[in-house]
Amino acid sequence: MPDLSALVLGADLAGQPVAQSLRLANRHGLVAGATGTGKTVTLQRLAEQFSDAGVAVFAADIKGDLCGLGAAGNPQGKIAERIAGMPWLDYQPKAYPVTLWDIQGKTGHPLRTTLSEMGPLLLGSLLELTDSQQSALYAAFKVADREGLLLLDLKDLKALLNHLRDNPQVLGDDAALMTTGSSQALLRRLATLEQQGAEALFGEPALQLEDILQPTSDGRGRIHLLDASRLVHEAPKVYATFLLWLLAELFEQLPERGDADKPLLALFFDEAHLLFAGTPKALQDRLEQVVRLIRSKGVGVYFVTQSPADLPDTVLAQLGLRIQHGLRAFTSKEQRSLRAVADGFRPNPAFDALAVLTELGTGEALVGMLEEKGTPAMVQRVLIAPPQSRIGPLTEAERAALIVGSPLQGRYDKPIDRESAYEVLLARKGVAPQEQVKPQEPGLLDQAGDFLGSTAGKALQSMARQAAGQMGRQLVRGLLGSLLGGSKRK
Repeated sequence: MPDLSALVLGADLAGQPVAQSLRLANRHGLVAGATGTGKTVTLQRLAEQFSDAGVAVFAADIKGDLCGLGAAGNPQGKIAERIAGMPWLDYQPKAYPVTLWDIQGKTGHPLRTTLSEMGPLLLGSLLELTDSQQSALYAAFKVADREGLLLLDLKDLKALLNHLRDNPQVLGDDAALMTTGSSQALLRRLATLEQQGAEALFGEPALQLEDILQPTSDGRGRIHLLDASRLVHEAPKVYATFLLWLLAELFEQLPERGDADKPLLALFFDEAHLLFAGTPKALQDRLEQVVRLIRSKGVGVYFVTQSPADLPDTVLAQLGLRIQHGLRAFTSKEQRSLRAVADGFRPNPAFDALAVLTELGTGEALVGMLEEKGTPAMVQRVLIAPPQSRIGPLTEAERAALIVGSPLQGRYDKPIDRESAYEVLLARKGVAPQEQVKPQEPGLLDQAGDFLGSTAGKALQSMARQAAGQMGRQLVRGLLGSLLGGSKRK
């Protein structure tokens, strides 16, 4: 039987297993290394270990091959040799419980949130607003809160901005913040966001965190994968903002857990440099604060990137598990960075970490963990154990089968457009709202549609009732944003 109290990473130089106590897995971590050194396979191994221990996982599938978690492995060649060299490894090829998500709803369940859930701080970062434009956005959210106008999707915010432009007296003391220039700039930024395909991110039914945390019937943690293979290249700001929103939601909604045997959720941030590149200082400060505090809520945050230098020092200082794959150093600047990486580990007298960093082969890593007391252990050179699932992507047919068999099928697949700011403001003008729900482009969800029958309809009705029950919720939380400690869900 596998050890479910630890994350078994691989073997050290003596061939003995190297493992991090699962009790310390909420102390966050880092998987770093140059392209092609094995970061994705290491991430896959970690996701499997968490799932086997009953811990939910949320990760972004950047290259499109992490979804191999949903199929059993078939080790051959060097992979089979590595398994044979780890006689203690309880290797059993198997598929893991994977739920696929896609903001566009083409290769997985649609992933949505609402503008009120995201709040003006994160939305302003997504729109890359100036200080004056950010102030205008705050003023707009304040009016929406005061007048009970729900901001669910982009057309709600556009309707509100046009309303404030035509009726500036509604702003009261904040009228000076919403100039004609700032209003037009906000509308232009929203139009740009729509061109990037981000419109699909906002609306209902919005993602419910309990659906991520729900274990499978056999007690394993479900692995949720966001297809970001196109998103991270076409709209990297949308990708980063969504992950920041998810982190903020978890921080706000989850209760304090204190010391526990294992975390509730492991959250993997691939291409982690995007979370901090160009982020306003106020938001970065809040992000660093949330990373520091969220471990007490049972969430372990794992950053995946090429170099630790991609993360702020204040975040690096909070990472308990460090898995460093090989790095290359050709310039003097790269050599200085290499030394900084080596100095980040507790030295091991058995080898020179700085020299080893450039010698590591594919699937090898320097690993720094925490001892039982929470203090850093000496760095070890580790052969990462192969994952039990497939190394490589799923076929389209396999993806479609996963979607059809998903326990969330029918829950998020059809949009709901209930009365919100857009409809209310049009009604005040005596204008009937036009039908706004656009048909989705054909994708894997359409292939699975005939299978569902009336199941989807029942699930949709359930979601509609749940949405209607939230109509009285205030937007104070949206006004301040999760990272600023707004009010709780009602």
